[in-house]
Amino acid sequence: MYRYRVMIAGTRGVPAQHGGFETFTERFALFLVEKGWSVTVFCQVEGAEEIHEDYWKGIHRLLIPINQSGAIGTILFDWRSTRYAARHADIVLVLGYNTAIFSALYKLMGIPNIFNMDGVEWMRAKWKWWQKLWLYCNERVAGLAGTRLVADHPCIRDHLTHGIFGRKDIAVIPYGADRVNEADASCLSRLDVTPRKYALVIARPEPENQILEIVRAFSSKERGYKLVILGSFNSSNNEYHRKIILAASNEVIFPGPIYDKAIVNALRYYASLYIHGHTVGGTNPTLVEALGAGSPIMAHDNKYNRWVAGNSAEYFNSEDECAFMLEKLMNEPDRLKKMKVLSYQRHHEAFKWETILTDYENILIDLITKRRIHE
Repeated sequence: MYRYRVMIAGTRGVPAQHGGFETFTERFALFLVEKGWSVTVFCQVEGAEEIHEDYWKGIHRLLIPINQSGAIGTILFDWRSTRYAARHADIVLVLGYNTAIFSALYKLMGIPNIFNMDGVEWMRAKWKWWQKLWLYCNERVAGLAGTRLVADHPCIRDHLTHGIFGRKDIAVIPYGADRVNEADASCLSRLDVTPRKYALVIARPEPENQILEIVRAFSSKERGYKLVILGSFNSSNNEYHRKIILAASNEVIFPGPIYDKAIVNALRYYASLYIHGHTVGGTNPTLVEALGAGSPIMAHDNKYNRWVAGNSAEYFNSEDECAFMLEKLMNEPDRLKKMKVLSYQRHHEAFKWETILTDYENILIDLITKRRIHE
């Protein structure tokens, strides 16, 4: 007999193969299974057959075949997941609000549901006006339909509190990361970089992440070390990507996306500096993971990054400031050593998985207990 039952929706499923939400889902589902929960995760697969199921490490996976790609495929997947959960779930955790309109079914069926509200997605520059409108409306629906809301950053909570019907019951639970105390330096040889002789950026190459500004700042002079930028670049049909590549000096390396955990951990652990240019969003997973690896951090100066990295990081506001900070920090090895210690300290204060997963479990238990009392 299981203690409690929960369904997790809003990601592509487990095992994690994509972004931060998938990693969180895997960690949280395994955490709950170990504590005696029945956990179902909706998983998107290719095909046109009926929904089927299997188990992975004790997690019940509902495999939902979708024969369309892109946004339409994601919407269809979320719709089929919601219909199933509305018939069978005791409680649902939804990661993201991009299709929150479907969650009206949970409201109608009296099923408690928790929304992780992610960032202020509709404010991102990459979306067209009609995409922004869709996301804006779904954010509002989530504010109405969600039994509880979770923000991953105090600024996201403030946005939701003041912007969505004056809700006050919003928990702040950030993203988590493992601490990396050691890494295999031989992994770096594949990229032709040397420990402590390179700076690192891990980000989608989009204007709001300041990649072009960072590359221009770095390439403004010969540095004597490398800049490694992980991410997918397509210069043939993306003007922004082409500008970045053209602006790069021969000391900038574009290895593409890397998903091998050992290589990524080594890159973070041995980086002289981790540069984080994100300007929009809440608690960004890549910044938290850099803290967990003890990376010295130089971040864009905004309210989101300031709360996450705190006093452990140095900050820049412009391309010129970025160039100045690069020159200054890379010539101060003692300062970089101190920043590494401060990164570890900030990770320990706020971003340990055990604390974060327990906070989520407590919300689930609270809602289930209240529902049972009123049944």
